[in-house]
Amino acid sequence: MTQDPSPETDGYRPPENPCSQCMLRDSLLADGRCAPGDLCLFVHSGRQIDRFLRRNPEFAEACLDDSFWERRAIAVRYAPIDAAARMIADADETVRRAVATRVEGESLLHLARDPDREVRVTVASRLPPAMLGKMMRDPDYAVRLQVARRLPHGSLPQMTDDPDPVVRKEIARRLPAFALGRLARDADPEVRALAAGRMLPADAATMLADPHWLVRAAAVHQAPLDALGPVADNDPEEAVRQLASERLSAAGQ
Repeated sequence: MTQDPSPETDGYRPPENPCSQCMLRDSLLADGRCAPGDLCLFVHSGRQIDRFLRRNPEFAEACLDDSFWERRAIAVRYAPIDAAARMIADADETVRRAVATRVEGESLLHLARDPDREVRVTVASRLPPAMLGKMMRDPDYAVRLQVARRLPHGSLPQMTDDPDPVVRKEIARRLPAFALGRLARDADPEVRALAAGRMLPADAATMLADPHWLVRAAAVHQAPLDALGPVADNDPEEAVRQLASERLSAAGQ
């Protein structure tokens, strides 16, 4: 039977203690506040760095000038806010994204003009709603979508002409019913359908003549009953006729 070679015969040598030269080995390591392969500040492992700084946040500020971008980005999460704010112009967008999760006021507004869209999306998710108007015309749809989700209702009509239908759909979900007529002639039938399904009854009745069946089907649920007879009899789409008939039947008509 062949035996596995022993360490002595195959030239294998166990790795040296990775902490043997670490300046923290006699303090944090000895106290169990760091551990090789688990909580370590001096490796290129975001998981280990984060675990280390979460337990030892007093080291975070000193890491803000580190050459490794991920160490700086993680340090921003744990450093004092004033120290983290000075990283607002860091060369790495991941660091600036971390800054955007922490700063407020003018510093946060400054990042609304950041070249990285994820930084701006983070800003749009955190700015006070009253200040979101400054980002309504951002060049990236993902930023504008975040704005549309949080913008005060009174400002939403200003975004009904957004160039992206994904943004306009969000507007159609949030606009007050009385203002949805602004979307009645939207170029995208899904936007019009969302609007028709929430409109005031009289406005929904006008959508029963829309050229797209999805819009007419949505309007059937909102339109007055007295507008549904012609739809049940004459709509060119069977599904729309059936919806109108079902609603009339449910109302005893």
